[in-house]
Amino acid sequence: MVQDLYVLMITAAVVSIVFKFLKQPVVLGYIVAGVLIGPHLSGEKFVNADNVKQWGDIGVLFVLFCIGLEFRLKNLISSGKVAAIGALTIIVGMMLFGYLVGVDAGFDMVNSLFLAGMLCMSSTTIVMKAIDEAGMSKERFVRGATSILIVEDVVAVVLMVLLSSIAIRHQFEGAELVGKVVDLAITLAAWFVCGILIIPTLIRMLKKHLNDETLIILALGLCLGMVLTAEEAGFSSALGAFVMGSILAETVESHRIEKLMTPLKNVFAAIFFISVGMMIDPSSLAQYWMSVVYVSLIIIIGMIVFATLGCWWGGQTMRDSMLTSFSFVQIGEFSFIIAGLGTSLGVLNPIIYPIIVASSVATTFLTPYIMKAALPCYSFLYNHVSDSMRAKIDQREKQVAEAETATSSNDGPSVADKARHAVRHTFFLKHLVNLFIKNMSAHDEEHPAS
Repeated sequence: MVQDLYVLMITAAVVSIVFKFLKQPVVLGYIVAGVLIGPHLSGEKFVNADNVKQWGDIGVLFVLFCIGLEFRLKNLISSGKVAAIGALTIIVGMMLFGYLVGVDAGFDMVNSLFLAGMLCMSSTTIVMKAIDEAGMSKERFVRGATSILIVEDVVAVVLMVLLSSIAIRHQFEGAELVGKVVDLAITLAAWFVCGILIIPTLIRMLKKHLNDETLIILALGLCLGMVLTAEEAGFSSALGAFVMGSILAETVESHRIEKLMTPLKNVFAAIFFISVGMMIDPSSLAQYWMSVVYVSLIIIIGMIVFATLGCWWGGQTMRDSMLTSFSFVQIGEFSFIIAGLGTSLGVLNPIIYPIIVASSVATTFLTPYIMKAALPCYSFLYNHVSDSMRAKIDQREKQVAEAETATSSNDGPSVADKARHAVRHTFFLKHLVNLFIKNMSAHDEEHPAS
């Protein structure tokens, strides 16, 4: 594995320099590097594909952990409407598109549903990396986009359970799905309570004893512990990593942890994208190139349409809605997970996997360029819609700006601080009541009624 890691690091360094020189997104360079050193072109001469896949899986965990560190729970709550409506619109719309594509291609119901599941979710890793490279991480739309991606990741867990049930029994098990949703809700609630009551308080108490070395070790230990907890509970390890990142984001050391994790995130993000490139078989691209183009167009057009509508219906401005939708024009890690699930269950048509991987690469390649087209397309739309629609766009812009100003002027304690205060306050009141009752009982015993 040391040799594999050596080859990956040297390759990542070379392609990052080349693509920076060419002023191209580094993510694309990593994918190209994966194709070049992958088993389809080079065999096992350079690296072992299984070892690289393991490194890539670890990379996903650290990337999502760092994304969680950049997110704030109060942002998810404040973006609740756009997150729920946006994610629901995207998932339902894209699953319908995907299912129809599967039926049109002659696939059976199970394969069509698996294809629909692969096409309905954007890649959190790729979206956030593309936004960061585009220098847009401080833009207003990022908060809503991140919230939608979180909801999509949670829905992906439930979707995999549903697809597994259908693949095994070839029928829909509603009771099992409801049970899994309840389990997920209870688990997330338990993690949330743990996060707001224990970990931030513990880190605050230990703050003066936590140097950089100790802090990063503690953060990574907590991350891996939550990953194991999520797996034991039957959920995605990636979800566990993200949740722990979100919990640590509520601590006093969040920015320090984020800064310490950045180099590690960059290393493992490179490994992940190289591992994706290694799955691409150039011969299959040549064989199924029309299907790859067709599926890629479905992803790009569908995501732009449904994400724009969902964000607009959820309360975002048209500008932010289009910036969000134009950054969602790809599929990623959960698509690979769902494809792997179908393969392991023996129900997935063999031609679907290479088409999905190639479509992911194609849409990832195009994402930075499509994102650049968002604002010109918004300007074109704004200048060519009817006067009534333009008035609605202006009104929404004004409403969102006013709401943002009101929120910033009323900044107070964080959600986590409020929750901890509420619990402590409730416990304190309960203790006082019990003490009062105890004293009254003692008083009655000392002075019985005559």
